[in-house]
Amino acid sequence: MPTNFTVVPVEARADGGQDEAAEQTEAPGPPEGAEPDCSNPGDGGPREDSPFIGGAEADGGSVLEGRSMALFEEEMDSNPMVSSLLNKLANYTNLSQGVVEHEEDEDSRRREVKNPRMGTFIGVYLPCLQNILGVILFLRLTWIVGAAGVLESFLIVSMCCTCTMLTAISMSAIATNGVVPAGGSYYMISRSLGPEFGGAVGLCFYLGTTFAGSMYILGTIEIFLTYISPSAAIVQAEAAGGEAAAMLHNMRVYGTGTLLLMALVVFVGVKYVNKLALVFLACVVLSILAIYAGVVKTAFHPPDVPVCLLGNRTLSRRGFDVCAKVHAASNGSTPTALWGLFCNSSAASSSCDPYFVQNNVTEVQGIPGVASGVLLDNLWSAYADKGAFVEKKGVASVPAPDESGAGGLPYVLADIMTYFTMLVGIYFPSVTGIMAGSNRSGDLRDAQKSIPTGTILAIATTSFIYLSCIVLFGACIEGVVLRDKYVGFTHSFWKPLGQPALVF
Repeated sequence: MPTNFTVVPVEARADGGQDEAAEQTEAPGPPEGAEPDCSNPGDGGPREDSPFIGGAEADGGSVLEGRSMALFEEEMDSNPMVSSLLNKLANYTNLSQGVVEHEEDEDSRRREVKNPRMGTFIGVYLPCLQNILGVILFLRLTWIVGAAGVLESFLIVSMCCTCTMLTAISMSAIATNGVVPAGGSYYMISRSLGPEFGGAVGLCFYLGTTFAGSMYILGTIEIFLTYISPSAAIVQAEAAGGEAAAMLHNMRVYGTGTLLLMALVVFVGVKYVNKLALVFLACVVLSILAIYAGVVKTAFHPPDVPVCLLGNRTLSRRGFDVCAKVHAASNGSTPTALWGLFCNSSAASSSCDPYFVQNNVTEVQGIPGVASGVLLDNLWSAYADKGAFVEKKGVASVPAPDESGAGGLPYVLADIMTYFTMLVGIYFPSVTGIMAGSNRSGDLRDAQKSIPTGTILAIATTSFIYLSCIVLFGACIEGVVLRDKYVGFTHSFWKPLGQPALVF
């Protein structure tokens, strides 16, 4: 490659006529019968057809073609670009052209198989259904019905479901206003409101999902320790009334272990858990179907779930078996274990609690059935303060003048103050999870159609389930059982020693 170049400027007239004449004089044409020489004078090779070479023609200076850009043309012919070299190295193969074309055809077929083919039912409806139906339905909805009544509970659920329905309609409007690629709800919010609002909403969405995960972990532990295996509790209550503190300690221990297990699952790979998503959804659906089946069963054969009452106050079956003050024996009547809880001795002349002396002990059915007419008693609210007695409406009771409170007696007490807005806050997480379908927008065949249809149908389905369960719970279960938050533990669903009793 030459090191010294001499660039000779060429002056051109406006019409270019003189230069053409000079060109014809200085450069005689080829002899007859010989092909014209189209090579460049610098390297003897053909001149490269590039948009950067001979660009003066676009400016009307066609006379500069092959002269003024000769320096750059020679450099590009002799020194190929780095990108061209890398491209050639990347495309290098030792296979024949036919084999390469065959492999490209096979790769295209594989890509076609991997293309998203999820429809509305599998891609949006079922994920939304699985995320909306949560632990609130199985743990707290009965308690909400007992505290707020059927009418106000109906209002609470309707408000929350209406809020999520309006959100889904707004999301549907965004999803149908253009192509929705991968990115889900965050992409749609960022596109409609801007990246600033999208980031803020995404942060709130992340925090909400984090707290929801904590709620589901605690709900799982409560179900496990209260209903499945009470003997698995690590921390035991040392005295009466210490069950709540012991439960909190057990939740801390088991919750930490469950959280570490979930972190390990995420580290290994969530794809293995996603393969069991339909199995988990089937368990939830079967549980809900069991509710409706149980309601139908109560219409013909109500279960035997006795609830012990002292006056109109509900008693917790811990420490006694027989719901009576005395029971008959061969030599007369003898005091029961319940007598020993309210009196200082088992003798008939012992000193007893004033309320225990003036009121009778009765027993009612906790689940009288859908045909019992208990729905009329559960229509209205029964809000209570913290520490108040859970009392049955319509039962006569004689108040004790010198009563000093529960005092370790086996009463069922309200562990939290209840009112309308507080119940709304407790229930609202049960209607979240509507973004599960839109988050899979990259896996949907037609996201514009599937996201609105699947999300709205999932909200309508879960709303019907919640509203129908409110009516059925109020029509089948006694109010004192509904207002007991740990209903299965404090009544006869479980035996005093923690052994499960067969109810249904």
